[in-house]
Amino acid sequence: MAEMATRYAPADFEERLYRQWENSGKFTAKIDSAKKPYTIVIPPPNVTGVLHMGHGLNNTIQDMLIRYHRMRGANVLWLPGTDHAGIATQNVVEKKLAQEGKKRQEIGRERFIEEAWKWKEEHGSTIVKQLRKLGSACDWTRERFTMDEGLSRAVREVFVRLYKKDLVYRGEYIINWCPRCGTALADEEAEHREIPGTFTWIRYPFAESRAGDPDGIVVATTRPETMLGDTAVAVHPQDERYAQFVGRELTLPLCNRTIPILADTMVDREFGTGAVKITPAHDPNDFQTGMRHNLPRVNVMHEDGSMNANAPEKYRGMDRFACRKAVLADLEADGFFIKQEKIQHSVGHCYRCDTIVEPYLSRQWFVRMAPLAEPAIRAAENGDVRFYIERWKKVYLNWMYNIRDWCISRQLWWGHQIPAWYAVSETDGRITEDTPIFAAHSAEEAQAEAIARFGARVVLRQDPDVLDTWFSAWLWPFSTLGWPEETPDLAYFYPTTVLVTDMGIIFFWVARMIMAGYFCMGEAPFRHVYINSTVMDAKGRKMSKSLNNGIDPLDVIREYGADALRFTMLAITPPGQNTLLSMEKFQIGSRFANKIWNASRYILSNVAPETDGLPALPPPARRSFEDRWILSRLQIVVRGIHEEMAEYRLNDAANNLAHFFRDDFCDWYIEFTKQRLYGDDAEQQADARSVLLYVLEASLRLLHPAMPFITEEIYQRIHSDGRSIMDAAYPEFAPELADADAENRMRIVQEIVSGVRNVRAEMRIPPEKALLIQVATDNAEVRDLARAMEKNISAQAKLSELILLPAGSARPKYAASIVGESWEVWVPLEGLIDIDAERARLSKEKLRLEAEMARVQAKLANTGFTANAPEEVIALEREKLASWESRLVRLDAGLRQIKA
Repeated sequence: MAEMATRYAPADFEERLYRQWENSGKFTAKIDSAKKPYTIVIPPPNVTGVLHMGHGLNNTIQDMLIRYHRMRGANVLWLPGTDHAGIATQNVVEKKLAQEGKKRQEIGRERFIEEAWKWKEEHGSTIVKQLRKLGSACDWTRERFTMDEGLSRAVREVFVRLYKKDLVYRGEYIINWCPRCGTALADEEAEHREIPGTFTWIRYPFAESRAGDPDGIVVATTRPETMLGDTAVAVHPQDERYAQFVGRELTLPLCNRTIPILADTMVDREFGTGAVKITPAHDPNDFQTGMRHNLPRVNVMHEDGSMNANAPEKYRGMDRFACRKAVLADLEADGFFIKQEKIQHSVGHCYRCDTIVEPYLSRQWFVRMAPLAEPAIRAAENGDVRFYIERWKKVYLNWMYNIRDWCISRQLWWGHQIPAWYAVSETDGRITEDTPIFAAHSAEEAQAEAIARFGARVVLRQDPDVLDTWFSAWLWPFSTLGWPEETPDLAYFYPTTVLVTDMGIIFFWVARMIMAGYFCMGEAPFRHVYINSTVMDAKGRKMSKSLNNGIDPLDVIREYGADALRFTMLAITPPGQNTLLSMEKFQIGSRFANKIWNASRYILSNVAPETDGLPALPPPARRSFEDRWILSRLQIVVRGIHEEMAEYRLNDAANNLAHFFRDDFCDWYIEFTKQRLYGDDAEQQADARSVLLYVLEASLRLLHPAMPFITEEIYQRIHSDGRSIMDAAYPEFAPELADADAENRMRIVQEIVSGVRNVRAEMRIPPEKALLIQVATDNAEVRDLARAMEKNISAQAKLSELILLPAGSARPKYAASIVGESWEVWVPLEGLIDIDAERARLSKEKLRLEAEMARVQAKLANTGFTANAPEEVIALEREKLASWESRLVRLDAGLRQIKA
């Protein structure tokens, strides 16, 4: 056995082991028809990105699954790659150009794209290198990029197929527009959040006043600048207040034009004044109203958010928010302003730059989603695609049942240019809604189609827009395997097994991938969807650059090691719940890694240096009671891990592994073996060493998927022939080693030792004071067990003497009691502690604890707190209360034991 360093120092071996794995081809998948494939495609991080704790959790989960199934005999493929991140990358490259005193418009599209590719080649591999430091067992030989040639071909293919099936169309609609990025956004990319705003009441006078008329019709708006594009005022047809005015005209203040009053059932009579301004070019609901009533669409803004020539001359060129102030001032000066009140309302923001999104009339490309959604809905309903946990299925289906068409065009240069060509006029080159369109894989193919239609060559111009980044991402599970070509990889590894992702992209990505899978491949792209926890800071806030509250995974790895990061993230993140994270929490994984290292070093130091590999277990007849117990506990844990992994309860698996290794193996079994290891019986010494090494090696294999580096390093100390733990089999349940009798008997020993330890702690008995205990029982098995295990019990509980008494014996005065199923243990306290002082201390502590509990109970009973505090903060308060309640029970028990 190779000697281990005295101190756990992950930096000494993590990078070395990763290079060893990668260079030896451990991550490279090979098609093997004799084996069942297990495939995961990585959610491709943005090429502009750096590793954050969300990546840390998500990739640790994927890696645990990949390593676990590999060790169980599956032919695993974890396919990595990065996303071209249209808006984000374009912004980064534009900033770089700005530092050089250039603008993209000055250098032109072709040169700009060259600059973007250059930036990608120089900086795009940053996050990939960081994933290696985490230990990710990705098949880097198959790494893909959403704009590589193969994936670009897949994008063109699916666009053309959709177009030919009339599932892609170009139309003029209200879309989400980012004035800062200068592009359309999908509904999901316009992140809504509550912000302060104002509700303004404005009077629109009648164009021709009649006797008995009011001063006009009053409407209310949160965006006064858009009134410059109003083309009607609507009221409900059954609203008696306005029935007589329907059909008449109003003068639009500040604009010198008239607009009609019309009736439409979309108006909510109870909201505001019951009359609403209609701005078809700047509001999605108004757009629909305008369609029903054939209203003109007056767009009053440029794409940068400034006012255009359709606005009155005074406001032209003003930014939309400056115009808002000017309009309000002019309305007040001209007597049209009624009142204004402050409100909180939900407003869309660009997901990339946080600019307030403008509902904007624009001609864009859309995908008809309803036909594509039908098989994807059925897949979730009938279980072909299963969500873990189940509640995410409801979230998914709710969105799918109400799906809207997807705006896929973006006014950017970096990305997949839309493969559609317009047959334009040779004189002016204008593109109108009637211009013929040819969707094709190339300009040559588009020209061939044009010739077939018109009988001659025509002037073709490719659409300048690019496709939404998610348009390439929704093809990821099969395009990365070679689609549209029928490749061996696609035939063998598709469909993939599980998708591990975050709740934030269920709509952006998960749902669309399922739809694309059915459209392109005729089946779902994966069978399971595991939604991992969302990582928050210690205060329950999302980690973000603006709050400066993120934790850099590389800082964690430098301080604690990758295994500590991985284990901590697995252990503290139950599925379906947000996770509160601080740097201090990584001590959970660090302490456990140190425990593994120190326990392994102790065991290997007690094994003969010439030993290599695993000696055989002692025959059953020679196994001690504690041997039988630890081997049985090992089997129970193995069986439980397989159940937990099948249900994606990875945090339960991690915590149960830690409980077994730290508590059962280290704190109990290793301590019990010391009686034999340091005894004089050579056979008993050898048996103890064999079982210690057997359980250690099995534990390393159990832990490897969660903590790959430390387990490999120690495993190679046990097996000096250079074999890797990655090639070892994962432990399977061995029923012949399960021993219910040994487990039941050990439970009694543990209850006695733990009970005595608790008495020592509660009564503050110094550790150097050895205790006398009395065990009262008539159960022969308990008596025999106590006698057989007396040395171990005495060593573990620090006893001077263990006395056996018959049940019904007189209990000593001032004795703490530990009650079991058919036995009772007494710990006489007189002479060990100051009884009066201890009674006073416990009484004081009880009063303090009751006051703290009352405070938290009042907090939890306050609906203002429970309605507004983050769920994680409320959970912490409840955990605190439960802990104090348990402590109070122990205090009461202690007071009863020393009552006067």
